[in-house]
Amino acid sequence: MALTFPADLAAQIAPYLPPSPSSSSSSSSSSSPSHEDTRPFVTLTFASSLDAALSLSPGVQTHLSGPLSKAMTHHLRAHHSAILVGVSTAVADDPGLNCRLEGADLDRQPLPVILDPHARWQVSEDSRVIRTARDGKGRAPIIVTARNVVTENSDEDAILQRQRLLGRYGGGYVTVPASDGRFRWTDVLTALQRLGVRSVMVEGGGQVINSLLEGEERELVDAVIVTIAPTWLGQGGVVVSPQRTTAPFVPPRLRDVKWMPMGEDVVLCGRL
Repeated sequence: MALTFPADLAAQIAPYLPPSPSSSSSSSSSSSPSHEDTRPFVTLTFASSLDAALSLSPGVQTHLSGPLSKAMTHHLRAHHSAILVGVSTAVADDPGLNCRLEGADLDRQPLPVILDPHARWQVSEDSRVIRTARDGKGRAPIIVTARNVVTENSDEDAILQRQRLLGRYGGGYVTVPASDGRFRWTDVLTALQRLGVRSVMVEGGGQVINSLLEGEERELVDAVIVTIAPTWLGQGGVVVSPQRTTAPFVPPRLRDVKWMPMGEDVVLCGRL
């Protein structure tokens, strides 16, 4: 079902969106960082409970956003070149990773990006993101893996079959360096920039979000948009709580903060 997002709320979020390719220094987006020549604009966005949890437990899909804030997510997708999630989210949620706003044609669909260092996501014709691309309602994903993972993986034939499947719909694998199964965000963003990605919306899951907020990595984040749902998920959930990587630790704090009620939810916008 197509979604709609009210124009008055869209106007309030506009200052936190990536600058459009045609925007000039005098545009309304001029307060946002512009660095198209160096790396994509990065928006970190997710929905959490009152106790900062994303889900009840690892691998469990948990719905938190109400109808209005959910429509906001699709509005954000329409204004980014790419959506990025980790492999655990792809496995647990089988997401479509497309924009379902009313009137969103294929030209407005973001590129789905999956961080999958060990190439363990068994993408197939039945995967929702592939079905979405096949139906012309979204794009096929790019899967970011560690270098040499195909030749080192014992299931090499299966991975090569997935490569052919992705290529059939315009997707594929991209390799970047990894250390102990973790990417450096600068390497990921550089790889995406080479694909023509100007802006990326990082949606989850917990490990991906926390890694982007740790240490110097958080300097890569241009905008933060968080939906806070009026519920507690309790202990044992997947929590947004990055490691303290410096001593003495200086807590990161958002600036240019805006709070926006959306139905029963509240949306927090800010910059790091």
